Formats: sequence, C-alpha cells, structure tokens
Amino acid sequence: MTAIVKPNPDSSLSKRQQVEEMFDDISGKYDFLNHLLSFGIDKAWRKKVRRTIEKFQPKMILDVATGTGDLALELSKIPEVNILGVDISKGMLDVGRAKIQKKNLQNRIELQQADSEKLPLSDNSFDVVTVSFGVRNFENLENGLKEINRVLKPGAHLVVLEFSKPKNKLVSALYWFYFKNILPAVGKLFSKSNRAYSYLPESVNQFPEGEKFAEIARSCGFESAIAHPLTFGISTMYVCKK
Repeated sequence: MTAIVKPNPDSSLSKRQQVEEMFDDISGKYDFLNHLLSFGIDKAWRKKVRRTIEKFQPKMILDVATGTGDLALELSKIPEVNILGVDISKGMLDVGRAKIQKKNLQNRIELQQADSEKLPLSDNSFDVVTVSFGVRNFENLENGLKEINRVLKPGAHLVVLEFSKPKNKLVSALYWFYFKNILPAVGKLFSKSNRAYSYLPESVNQFPEGEKFAEIARSCGFESAIAHPLTFGISTMYVCKK
C-alpha cells in the first residue's frame, strides 16, 4: 500500500474529492501554467508517448486522468485511432471539450467524467491505456492499476507518464529548488490556488517511482513493466504489458 498524499491534509474530504475540487479550481489556468512551468518540455514528453504507442498500432485508446485532453489530442495523430478520455474533474473536461471542438476532433475523441478506480467500462476492451501525470492523484494506486488492467485487452499495454526524482545531484538540487519554491509561488499567483502547486512536489516526493512503480504494476496483474527515464530523470515513461 502506497502512502496517500492529499492536496489538503487538514480537510476531512477524501483524496478523490480533494483532487476533483482542486482541478476544478485551477482548470481555467491549467494549460497556461502547465506549459509555462514545464518550459514546454511536457509537449516533448507527450510526443515520446505517442511515438511509443504508434508501434502497438492501436484502434481504441483509453486516456485515464485525461485532464484538459492534451495527451488525447497528441494521440489523435495516430492514424485510425479513437480515444476515450476520462477524468473526475468536470472543469478540466469542459476545457478539454472546447479544445477538441476547436480542432474538429469530436468524432475521434470523447471525454467522460469517471473515477479512475471505478471505470464504467467493459473488461478487455482497450488496445492501450494511458495516464499522463495522473497516477500520483489516484486515491489508491493499486486499485487504479488493477482497474486499468481489467479494461485492457490481453497482451495490450499501459503507458504511464509521471514525474520522478532525478538521480544527478546538481539536476536534483535545481529540480527541488524549482519545485518547492518557484513553482508553488507562480502557480498561486496565476491560479489563486493555495495548495495545488504545493501538493505537486509533495506528491512527487512520495510517489513510488522507477522500479518500485514497475514492481507495483507487476503485482497488479501486468506481465511486464519497464521504466524509461526522460530528461535527466525529471519524468519517467512506464510501459506495462498485460
């Protein structure tokens, strides 16, 4: 059982409820801050995920914790693929639907409000499941991974993109200084949220990264799970096969 880090430890609400409330609050500024605070590197990471998934030649992809749909939009570049994105935050989904409509992709990308740990979807129904910077927000990581395994077809893949902790001492020092000091201050200034961008480094610090996450994925029914560090280990792409 992994440690549960909540956006607001003083609140009596569950982590799921707090995460939903937090993302509803920052949904209007989320895309702007996401690209600003990551210096645009997040776009390159999503392209890496898309290029990895293209090799599997999927027809139906489930994007869990889709947020405003950035990864779903990137994945729509794969020929003949249809994507269902699910998220608990209505505010984030509303922003995502507007982006999808602007690009006229409503016939290929559908967004639905749903809990990642209680997916209203059939067993063995997706060629690929993706989660981009969302597994940290699962209330129970193991339950979420088991639920994803359930909806994947036999032999299909889960691809997770998540922040991790750089091993290089200099990179690590710069990373944590930025994460703990600059990012929360800028995030609060633009989003008016006191906790959203303080919760981020706290949740990253507690997240079972690298081989620890791979071990958890295997314990949740995945045949294999491989960690691929990206950009000095700032983030990691995990490729898990059912």
